[in-house]
Amino acid sequence: MKKETPSHPVKIALLQTRCGECTRSNLQNTLSLAEKAAQQGAKIICTDELFKSQYFCQSEDHANFALAESIPGPSTEAFAAIAKQYEVVIIASLFEKRASGLYHNTAAILDADGSLLGIYRKMHIPDDPLFYEKFYFTPGDTGFKVWETRYGKIGVLICWDQWYPEAARLTALQGAEILFYPTAIGWHPSEKEKYGVNQHNAWETIQRSHAVANGCYVAAINRVGKETPVGGDGIEFWGQSFVAGTSGQILAKASVDSEEILFADLDLGSVNVTRTHWPFFRDRRIDAYGQIVRRFID
Repeated sequence: MKKETPSHPVKIALLQTRCGECTRSNLQNTLSLAEKAAQQGAKIICTDELFKSQYFCQSEDHANFALAESIPGPSTEAFAAIAKQYEVVIIASLFEKRASGLYHNTAAILDADGSLLGIYRKMHIPDDPLFYEKFYFTPGDTGFKVWETRYGKIGVLICWDQWYPEAARLTALQGAEILFYPTAIGWHPSEKEKYGVNQHNAWETIQRSHAVANGCYVAAINRVGKETPVGGDGIEFWGQSFVAGTSGQILAKASVDSEEILFADLDLGSVNVTRTHWPFFRDRRIDAYGQIVRRFID
């Protein structure tokens, strides 16, 4: 008799927010959304990237280092209280002050008892017009990690990491059933008409491909709104947070311009089914990939 893979249902929630100038208000708003998501049945909740402030990396300004905080710290304590009260897992994206002069773009992972399971520090750090992250963030040294939460095995990667199949693969190879990508990405308004559609499509397509190649769920959480903290045209964040299924299909998608909670009901049992029927892990030629660790193959 054919054995059926056990169902393993879990509801996740992605917090797509609009970030204002007041960090305290941003934090309280995100905490409120997290609590609302928990009350509506979500078991794993994830914030967008650096939700406490407007995207300060649009300029290189030493004053912005004052936005950073320790982990554990005030924000993780606040989320831990919600995690414990509602028995939910929370992923919170924070600007971490590790030591004087040492800062990271970090995600804190809180289990359903409020305990801090660990952190992931963003590994790939961009440096593009209005995305001057190398000025602020030391590249992560945690490596790619997976956490066994109460509700499933999750991996967390951050924004620029989402373009790298190596990051998704190494996380999935540790058993991740869901890859979460807290994100802050948008259009330069002056470029939107010419490049906007292609830029967004590329962003969505590369992450859906991670779901296909690894037979897992992918959840990308972006912010919305136009932010001009240093004047000029600023960045128009394109929202459109989404959840992709284990075959890359879009299961849920948020709007382009509204703050909202995006829910998705997942069956983690389908991860095993997909990986069994599309056995990419089985057929990998690990004996032939040695050159992947080189910068370039001449």
